[in-house]
Amino acid sequence: MKAAKRALAVAFSLAFVVWLLQKQQWGELAAMLGQLPASAALLALAGFLLSYALRAARVYDEFRHEARGRFGACLRLVLLHNAAVNIVPFRGGEAAFPVLLGKLFGTPLARALASLFWFRLQDALVVAVVAVAVWPGLPPLWRGASVLALVAFAWALPRWARRSGGKAGGGRLTRLRNAFAESTRHARFGWLWTIANWTVKLAAQAWLLAALLGRGINTGATGALGAELAAILPVQGVAGFGTYEAGAAMALLPNGVALADGLRAALALHLFVIACAVGAGIIAALLPEIPLPRSAGEQSASEKTEKS
Repeated sequence: MKAAKRALAVAFSLAFVVWLLQKQQWGELAAMLGQLPASAALLALAGFLLSYALRAARVYDEFRHEARGRFGACLRLVLLHNAAVNIVPFRGGEAAFPVLLGKLFGTPLARALASLFWFRLQDALVVAVVAVAVWPGLPPLWRGASVLALVAFAWALPRWARRSGGKAGGGRLTRLRNAFAESTRHARFGWLWTIANWTVKLAAQAWLLAALLGRGINTGATGALGAELAAILPVQGVAGFGTYEAGAAMALLPNGVALADGLRAALALHLFVIACAVGAGIIAALLPEIPLPRSAGEQSASEKTEKS
């Protein structure tokens, strides 16, 4: 099954590359990028940077006891993890998250995996709620019921984990559930960070896509949402190429954007996203972390530890 999914992912990406080569789209893509206003690119870049900071705040919120003022370490983790996710095929870059957590804070593997699962589940639920809320042609009753069902699931899952967790010993599933319960318990503002991150991230992508297409922000938002919905599918192209662009282009069709134009604009957006992620990851790898000032309580605890 895993081999079949990977073969399908490679097929998606190869089909997209063949389309680009046969249709000689690179010249039109270069022309589209050449017409992009510098102000639009800079504003999108600022949005992506703010999104990285919000994701780092989410990690810092959950691991604040381990981090102890080391927000810079959380930001570095997020930037390196984000770069890996964007360039390593078949979601292999996700492995960077538990590895970096263990290296920076000594976080156990089960705890790190549970945290990553919870982060990704929060991401998927927020994107799903937005998609259902704005999906065209959906009856109001189905729209409201779907949003309520997603919100109820998001509310009930961590409570189930906390109620069912806490058992000593047990198998791998029990240990993972206990770690998941700990992860959801320690994140005080996890949902706020998640919603803020996706608001900024989708707005930045919508703005850039609208500028590339010469359309309004609503059209850009539709394409950006389509791209993100494709990004959470179980089968994706290599590093997202092909499926990301197809998701955006298909979402743009009802807005009167031709398929070829949508694919080109989505590819330009995708390349911009990857360039920002890789560039930020390289900077994070080269620069030392900058710790935030610690509170008096944390300083006192640290001093006691050093004395002992």
